[in-house]
Amino acid sequence: MAAPVIETCHVACCANRTPNVVSWGRGGIIAFGTCSSVALYDPQERRVVAVLNGHTGRVNAVQWVHREDCGVINVAAPERHLVSGGSDNRLIVWESGNGKVAQLAECKGHTGPVCAVDAIYVEDSKILVASSASDSTVRLWLCNEAVGAQCLHTLSFGSSFMMDVSLALLPGSRVPILACGGDNAEVHLYVQSNGGQLHKAKSLQGHEDWIRGVAWASLGGELLLASCSQDCLIRVWRLRAKSGTDAHMEDDHTTIRMKEDVFEVKERDVSSVFAVSLETVLAGHENWVYGVHWQPPLYTGGEMQQPLCLLSASMDKTMIIWAPEEGSGVWVEQVRVGEVGGNTLGFYGCQMSPDGSMIVAHAFHGALHLWCQERDKEGQWRPGVVISGHFNAVQDLSWDPEGEFILSVGSDQTTRLFTPWRNQEAEQVTWHEISRPQIHGYDMQCLATVGRFQFVSGADEKVLRVFQAPRNFVDNFANISGTSREKLFTSSDSANLPEGASTPALGLSNKAVFQGDLAPKNKEEGQFSSVSDQYQEAYFHPLIMTEPPPEDHLLQNTLWPEVQKLYGHGFEMFCLASDSARTVVASACKASKAEHAAVLLWSTATWRQLQTLPCHSLTVTQMAFSPDARLLLAVSRDRTLSLWRRNPPTPNSPEPLFSLHAHTGKDTAMHSRIIWSCDWSSDSKYFVTSSRDKKVIVWSPHRLEESGDSVLPPEIKPCSSTLDVGDSATAVAFCPFLCSNNSYLLAVGLECGRILLYKWSPGRQEPAGGHDWSSCGQTDTLQSHALTVKRLRWRPRPGRVGHRNKPGGQSDGEGEVEKNSWAQLASASADHSIKIFNVNRRAL
Repeated sequence: MAAPVIETCHVACCANRTPNVVSWGRGGIIAFGTCSSVALYDPQERRVVAVLNGHTGRVNAVQWVHREDCGVINVAAPERHLVSGGSDNRLIVWESGNGKVAQLAECKGHTGPVCAVDAIYVEDSKILVASSASDSTVRLWLCNEAVGAQCLHTLSFGSSFMMDVSLALLPGSRVPILACGGDNAEVHLYVQSNGGQLHKAKSLQGHEDWIRGVAWASLGGELLLASCSQDCLIRVWRLRAKSGTDAHMEDDHTTIRMKEDVFEVKERDVSSVFAVSLETVLAGHENWVYGVHWQPPLYTGGEMQQPLCLLSASMDKTMIIWAPEEGSGVWVEQVRVGEVGGNTLGFYGCQMSPDGSMIVAHAFHGALHLWCQERDKEGQWRPGVVISGHFNAVQDLSWDPEGEFILSVGSDQTTRLFTPWRNQEAEQVTWHEISRPQIHGYDMQCLATVGRFQFVSGADEKVLRVFQAPRNFVDNFANISGTSREKLFTSSDSANLPEGASTPALGLSNKAVFQGDLAPKNKEEGQFSSVSDQYQEAYFHPLIMTEPPPEDHLLQNTLWPEVQKLYGHGFEMFCLASDSARTVVASACKASKAEHAAVLLWSTATWRQLQTLPCHSLTVTQMAFSPDARLLLAVSRDRTLSLWRRNPPTPNSPEPLFSLHAHTGKDTAMHSRIIWSCDWSSDSKYFVTSSRDKKVIVWSPHRLEESGDSVLPPEIKPCSSTLDVGDSATAVAFCPFLCSNNSYLLAVGLECGRILLYKWSPGRQEPAGGHDWSSCGQTDTLQSHALTVKRLRWRPRPGRVGHRNKPGGQSDGEGEVEKNSWAQLASASADHSIKIFNVNRRAL
């Protein structure tokens, strides 16, 4: 089989902010909903192994269907089925086999967003699925390959909502029992009768607020049910089958026992009686408890054993592991892990790994928090390395000039920095977020890097902000990427670099923290020279990272200091660009009039405003400087483009100034809708534009420069045939390296989330021919984004980041060939994810 042209190298994403959206499979894979997709994440390899696209709304609930024989055939028999429910009112049952995951069945019937799902296997490998939705119903479905999915029963709760559902089989029988917990503070138990209908067995009272989670565990001949609530408590109930001898015990009034609720179940004309009693009430959380999860059963000594171990997660930012004390059997708190500080809310749910050695929680800001048990120390847990990403649309991204890391901005109000981490133990290079330079109060919109360790960012505000990397980041970046410190510090003037940055309690600007600020002030009480000394604002603590940092460090110890604010625009920022010589930054804001649609130029030496470039009548959507830094291209919502030329410096104006070189008008415009994106070829000979009218066109700036007629402005004409890509083309990028026969490689991102690769050969087009374009690959359904591609950027260097030539035993020449055959493409999308693709140039 031919080598694939496009391989997925990394996916950066995080969990949706809903309670039931993470599920840890017995095969070790964590499934979580991210935007309208389901991501499958391998915590051992620390990478996303697949992204499942199928829902059209946000995914709110994900659950693996656990096999009863899990571990009998294999110690960790991986699940084959996964159920997900979303805001599109649908459930999808996924089936994995032969390394692929595909949709098995779809359950349609709910009239509101699905908020909780659970599933178990019943006879003949059919799957019984329970789902709860905000249409105040709980539905029971039966799925199998032959029929698909059918709805067996609908329970309506009138004006109440059920927050969580859990299914199990009654002990000693194959009768399913369903537990639902909701906003009426009762746990409802339903038993399935012969016809598939559900009958109410009992309501368990005791909680005093909404019930957020319910979970069954099978223990020998009994079932345990854990329920957690907004009253900060967890209740554990025990359900057992009553035998005939129990009846005599009840007449004995001398013994003190817990009150039991009894119900009867008929199965094939045989009636059996079951009793439910309260086992324990667990108090320890100080805020709403959102999730409970039993430790998965272990296979020991030839049989399945259910460890008595319960994990809970709460809005108080902690997770607790509960277990009965040896001897007394009283349930107590064994381990408590969590977060201190930061401005985050608490945890939405929790899961435990199949062997119980790792626990994960997901937070309001989508971040996963992983803790691992120390191997040699009993009861000691430490934070682990886990995936992270934006929790809202990613708007823009940029490689650093050396192609070693990626900076991205998103509507989640953060700027994040991703780089590969070469772990000594692992074979593969994995990407991680190692810094969060900016945590803002406005949705971020655009970004431009100025050199390696400085960038300008724009948000939904009129101000541009300039950030510079602190010394602590440069140190840690050297550690993680394996680059030498000396080399990095020469590229950034290290003499006056601050140590780090922190944000004042009520501010939006990151303030620099210098070495002197870190020294503890050991003054006596009452000797503070000012009020600000008494309340320390420096939340920053320098980190020495040997591995990527966990979320709470990213939140407060990896900020970059803000060195400048740039004022001049009248509306919210929309796009930014910087030139290769690092002398100029161009910016543009949202505009509905010509006066606001001007491009502003800033000097990077003084951060003064150099020039205003008026030409367009509506928002400038994207700008790009040519690689030789002589031309600036701007494309706009008014469907035209403008080209600006850098004037040669004169003694009077040493700073770079630009003048209008050429532009398209209403009559000469080739695009009939908004132009979304533009880019330059690496030799500065051509530029490309892409538009909502589904067209991609290559132009040449050097048309009439030779005709000495300087009175008429030069016309710009297309030098390619018009390429129709079949969908709104929202992003386009020229690969910086030429292909074999002097043709150019372009990537085009579409509104539907797909990315297409084309080769363009100059000088071949006939006006109607289109032979100058040849398609050479596209992302498949598993690789594509689920929503609009917002930005595409090629790595400025050939090869794959982090893949260094192996020392010794391999000639450099061989390594060079291998390196030059790869190019890396980064894409940002409205589906909250950043994807990095390896493009095999030899396979083209």
